[in-house]
Amino acid sequence: MIELRNVTMSYHGQKVIEDLNLTFPDTGITSLIGSNGAGKSTLLCGIGRIQEIETGQIIVDGQAINKWRQNELAKVLAILKQEQKLTMRLKVFELLLLGRYPYSHGRYNDDDYRAVAKVLEHLDLARFADEYLDELSGGQRQRAFIGMVLVQETKYILLDEPIASLDMRYSRDMMRYLRRLAHKENKSIIIVIHDINLALGYSDRIVGMQDGKVMFEGAVDAVATDENLSRLYHCEVSVSEINGRKIVFPSL
Repeated sequence: MIELRNVTMSYHGQKVIEDLNLTFPDTGITSLIGSNGAGKSTLLCGIGRIQEIETGQIIVDGQAINKWRQNELAKVLAILKQEQKLTMRLKVFELLLLGRYPYSHGRYNDDDYRAVAKVLEHLDLARFADEYLDELSGGQRQRAFIGMVLVQETKYILLDEPIASLDMRYSRDMMRYLRRLAHKENKSIIIVIHDINLALGYSDRIVGMQDGKVMFEGAVDAVATDENLSRLYHCEVSVSEINGRKIVFPSL
């Protein structure tokens, strides 16, 4: 379980998260939704220990995150930021192997190669394994970076806009795969996502954020209402149900 206790964070001198309390379960998909600037990405970076918190505590499996040794935390929690920067030219399989570093420290063994091959297959990247990242499309590169996180085989997976560059098919396939991971391999996946309908369709829990605070949280059926989503996005929306799934339509 990940617990946030009275967490406050700033970005460029401005408070982005303020006195926030939140708990993420051990399994399932939790989607963070809300308008731009709500604090979703900052929150994810705080949990991933990429950005420092000013006050409060983040607890991962009973231990304060600042007490974890970096290499041990990397075996429990993996994070993919929204923007990725590489200073070296890598092939796809080389990028994924970087995700095995907490286990092998660069001395890769059969377990590392098996983990990479498994993720390459599941993300439809096996045919691109020997391609350089700068030769791929934006969507293919995005899947490769997600793959780098998944091969860490951590209990907690944090993804910031993982489907932003993916087309309709791969967005669906990615969310399906993440849901299988969460439920069949007992992982807790926390996603920042702007596609509200994919969030509602594949998540177990929704956290609606506004101005650095939690406006609502809970199971999809409980929180996905006209009133909640209209307030969250500052525009009138209508929530309908089609084939057993909730679908959001903004007013025209």
